Amino acid sequence: MNPFVFYSPTRYVFGPEAETNTGSHARELGISSVLIVYGQGSVVRSGLLDRVKASLSGSGIAVRELSGIVPNPLSTPVYEGIAIAREMKAEAVLGLGGASAMDTAKAIAVGVPYGGDFWDFYSAKAAPEKALKLIAVPTLSAAGSEGSNSSVITNDQLTLKRGLRSALIRPQLAMMNPALTFTVPQDQKAYGAADILSHVFERYFTNTRDVALTDALGEALMRQVMRSAPIMLLHPEDYASHADIMWAGTLAHNDTVGVGREQDWGCHALTNAISARFGAPHGAALAVLFPSWLEEQLPHDPARFAQFAVNVMGVPNDFQDQAATGLAGIRRLRAFFDSLGLPDSLKAFGIKESDLIPLSDQAPYNAAGKIGFFRPLARENVLSIYRRAFK
Repeated sequence: MNPFVFYSPTRYVFGPEAETNTGSHARELGISSVLIVYGQGSVVRSGLLDRVKASLSGSGIAVRELSGIVPNPLSTPVYEGIAIAREMKAEAVLGLGGASAMDTAKAIAVGVPYGGDFWDFYSAKAAPEKALKLIAVPTLSAAGSEGSNSSVITNDQLTLKRGLRSALIRPQLAMMNPALTFTVPQDQKAYGAADILSHVFERYFTNTRDVALTDALGEALMRQVMRSAPIMLLHPEDYASHADIMWAGTLAHNDTVGVGREQDWGCHALTNAISARFGAPHGAALAVLFPSWLEEQLPHDPARFAQFAVNVMGVPNDFQDQAATGLAGIRRLRAFFDSLGLPDSLKAFGIKESDLIPLSDQAPYNAAGKIGFFRPLARENVLSIYRRAFK
């Protein structure tokens, strides 16, 4: 296990009607003014926005709003939010909804005290030194943004999707009510399950040795997602399965299962390129790409893939052929994604075969021309993964 520093400042308030206590918990954190960031109207129609505003106002907290945040959140609303937050002297930004609202809130939070362009942080030209406080009220179980140090924004002028990681953008408060996810469309719930699993995959497939504890935690997390997701889809108002998935989303991405180990994030990089250019839903694109990424990486460490196949996917261990065991696990994963109704080809996003070479050319390679850390991907590996996923 590698040395690590784990910092998680988030106060999680989990349970039915948690959102109605947002104001009292925010007050305990010394917050007196909040900018609420949300999407395209569902939180208005459901009455959730009004409940959160009433809770904040009832605790004497001033409120302004920024609406219209879209999936694969864009940079333009971030600039709008920074201006509003500065004008009202906001002390906190509240992301209300899915990851898009929360990621936008995080970008605003680091942008307000910064003298330059917030995009400097997402293009790795600068690192944030200050941020407003952050509150999350998630309505979708997927990205785990309510507890993570991550945010992803698409620059709608440059058509680039880039991420920021910083301890400063971990929310101080997360109000988590699983019942808020009951009305999420079935396809979005399935995308969320794939997203949660992918966050564990990026940590689980590692070169770091002596990580048995976080291996076991990650394996338990993956198994429970695979048990609860089908129940959640079959029973849209089953509290227990929705609660399991919501908390799994948090644990998968607040780094509980990632400390002390090298992490990869190569498949996410390839997925972000597809989302930025073709608007593919993040979780759906991950469901298409991850089995192909796993097949491409299998020769690098057949023993780890066999461990995944046996401990997570329930494949009988072929002690004479670890690669065969690992491949069987990958195929069971693909079958699981199929059972949730997830897409299995890049064609689902309008991608043509002629797009694959430009996509591989434009992938976000590092200075050495590689992506990721488990087995760093060169251009030929990236193109191979895209071709596997195109079918």
